[in-house]
Amino acid sequence: MKSLSEFFLVDPLDGTKEFLKFDGKGSFTVNIALIRENEPLIGIVYAPAIKRLFYAGKTFGSFEENKDGIKKIRIRKSDKNKIVAVASSSHLDQKTKDWLVKNNIDRTVSIGSSLKFCLVASGEADVYPRFGPTMEWDTAAGDAVLRYAGGRVEYLDGSKFTYGKKNFKNTPFIAKGDF
Repeated sequence: MKSLSEFFLVDPLDGTKEFLKFDGKGSFTVNIALIRENEPLIGIVYAPAIKRLFYAGKTFGSFEENKDGIKKIRIRKSDKNKIVAVASSSHLDQKTKDWLVKNNIDRTVSIGSSLKFCLVASGEADVYPRFGPTMEWDTAAGDAVLRYAGGRVEYLDGSKFTYGKKNFKNTPFIAKGDF
């Protein structure tokens, strides 16, 4: 594939397993992201079953729109004794469980789709570790929402997460607020 400096990543149904079993949490989303120079410039994550819309842009920050209106969102200041993690409800592997124990996570919320990024961005959680396989369209929109709410997504070596890889496959990462 020729390298592109600007392109869209779209996932029309992120959290397919949660959609098919309808887990009651509404944890499936529609994701759209604009990538420029290997980073998300704009991201939109919509969870239609629970009517939560998250959107973000490099020049205007991150927002959530729901039945109560629109509000700007930011990561929260973490209480190091009460760290809340979000983890995949369908892909919780042993490596993730071990990481949660090793890092003294107080509580773990299991949810599907890119809502995990959004819960960190909105201050409802502090960290989202992901060791299993994902594709760029699974992460880009949520990454934008988290990034422009003050958080970050990093590879396990601490380097900044990037987009536009030849095969679109992500390697393991940690998405975090003030963690």
